[in-house]
Amino acid sequence: MNSHSRGLKGGLAATSCSKLEMQKHIGFSAVLKHRPQEETVTASFGRFINEVKPQHLSPVVLQRSKRMVLDSIGVGLIGSTTDVFELALQHCQHMYAADYISSVYGRSGVRLSPTLAAFVNGVATHSMDFDDTWHPATHPSGAVLPAVLALSDMMPASRKPSGLDFLLAFNVGIEIQGRLMRFSNEACNIPKRFHPPTVVGPMGSAAACARLLSLDPSQCSHALAIAASLAGAPMANAATQSKPLHIGNASRLGLEAALLASRGLEASPLVLDAVAGVAGFNAFYEDYVPQSLDTPNDGHAFLLEEQDMGFKRFPAHLGMHWVADAAASVHKLLVGVGPGKFWSDQVQDILLRVPRSKYINRPFPESEHEARHSFQFNACSALLDGEVTVQSFTPWAMSRPELHALLDRVRLEHPHDNPANFNQMYGEVQVTLVGGDILKGRCDTFYGHWRNPLTSESLRKKFRSNAELVLPSEKIERLIEVVEKLEKFEDCNDLLSQLH
Repeated sequence: MNSHSRGLKGGLAATSCSKLEMQKHIGFSAVLKHRPQEETVTASFGRFINEVKPQHLSPVVLQRSKRMVLDSIGVGLIGSTTDVFELALQHCQHMYAADYISSVYGRSGVRLSPTLAAFVNGVATHSMDFDDTWHPATHPSGAVLPAVLALSDMMPASRKPSGLDFLLAFNVGIEIQGRLMRFSNEACNIPKRFHPPTVVGPMGSAAACARLLSLDPSQCSHALAIAASLAGAPMANAATQSKPLHIGNASRLGLEAALLASRGLEASPLVLDAVAGVAGFNAFYEDYVPQSLDTPNDGHAFLLEEQDMGFKRFPAHLGMHWVADAAASVHKLLVGVGPGKFWSDQVQDILLRVPRSKYINRPFPESEHEARHSFQFNACSALLDGEVTVQSFTPWAMSRPELHALLDRVRLEHPHDNPANFNQMYGEVQVTLVGGDILKGRCDTFYGHWRNPLTSESLRKKFRSNAELVLPSEKIERLIEVVEKLEKFEDCNDLLSQLH
């Protein structure tokens, strides 16, 4: 039995999406026959959050989660330079009374209330779509880290969490998101209805904050149930300035849910269970089939142990990384057969073989946010320049006539063997030249995917590049050092002080 299965009660493994279909007909009453009434799915999640301890974090989980923390801080710092972050920050400063408690990414001397700091830092993290991505598809760190940082700032100096307790809370938030998504086949695919971070993100944030607050099992369950009432946002706002608000709200509302639960607010004790006729968390996933979590002492293995995280090399939707890498390989061929420089008038036709997904099929994007969600734009940028970078989404780069000439030549095909699933998809680029030559490039697993993770040096390089826009070099190097040794610190003040 693999460790995913060991982490769940019963004989059904909920971690493999392909196995869920046979579970769909198991009713809630049948599940209850095999355990006492108090052993509901919701109660088991609350108990897990309460009972998990730092010693349950393996060296692999610690190392991978520290990489996530470093990357998330970095994308939050560069995100603090964006227009959407500035709008969110101004809104919070002008609409709410000042509350000098929790720090804000990239703004020395600026502090907000914990929930508002969690909000704006979450917005910063996703403002460029540069944050990490997991499978099933969601952005797990941005929903959790800003809340854990803000709550740590809120705690008195005598009660600051240790670095290890900080990492434990963070990992609990990641784990709860992953477990919930593995209860659904629908969640395994690129989304169509709800943006996943708005569904599981508040749950992860609530779980992490409940762990950091040392809430009892019942309060932890209530925190999740309260968060469920604050969850959900439609995919229609993808590729707009409002999409980063999804991560900000997930972080903020999860923190609020935990704080409300700590004050005694109660919610449904069955919110995570499949109760016929009454929608709980299954309102978000029609094929949702939950299973109870084992207590940590019963051999629970964190999902991050078995599946690493996906880190992006450039700020765009994860699906863009396949076509960009495929197109970059064609660029090398074009430069090789030409005079050393590639001209758009050499190209007669560009064919992209990609999954069918409406919200990332944008032939002529009109904003940087649309460009980050456009197969066509990212493929043509990589064809023209050999890579996609932060600068690819600047107004100058987006308005180049040679880029638009390439966009005019693009058509898409959606092969049946190329599903809209980050664990199975591929990207293929076929360029037909004016003279009739055909050049092809294909990417099955891009560099940065969980199957081909960034090296530590590549991750540090990305962090330095992002952070240097707002921090001096000595503080950047100190942040890297603190995060990489975080579990050794008696409290997390060393981390918090670097972000102040």
